[in-house]
Amino acid sequence: MTELTGGCQCGAVRYRLLEAPTGASICHCRMCQKAFGSYFAPLAGVPPGKLEWTRGRPAIYRSSEAAERGFCAACGTPLTFHYVGSNRISVSLGSLDDPSRAPPERAYGLESKVGFFAALEGLPGTRTEEDVTPRELERMKPLARKE
Repeated sequence: MTELTGGCQCGAVRYRLLEAPTGASICHCRMCQKAFGSYFAPLAGVPPGKLEWTRGRPAIYRSSEAAERGFCAACGTPLTFHYVGSNRISVSLGSLDDPSRAPPERAYGLESKVGFFAALEGLPGTRTEEDVTPRELERMKPLARKE
């Protein structure tokens, strides 16, 4: 396996997966929608010992009796999901440096899937660089992290 790395938007928290994650999925449940501020949460997991924090550590929020979620305390990026007492921790697939390396294989929480979800792929769209000036595009780049 080529190394999988990831981290938060601001760079304060970085991680490395020591084995390929499994069970890549998206969860549509209301708790995941709220935690991610999105229509679903994309996740894939490894045993806890196969997730290595290489810079900083996430803050942990106990979202229910059953689960805790890790996030960057500085920028708020969702990073992990863990069922308390399980031998598996999932990372948010969007926090991977290359999210295309872990395509979802299954969906959960279908009772909360928004009705228009299937229509999203058919929306008209533009690439970011087609919609803003070069100056605006430059301003959208992440701020450099000071070590």
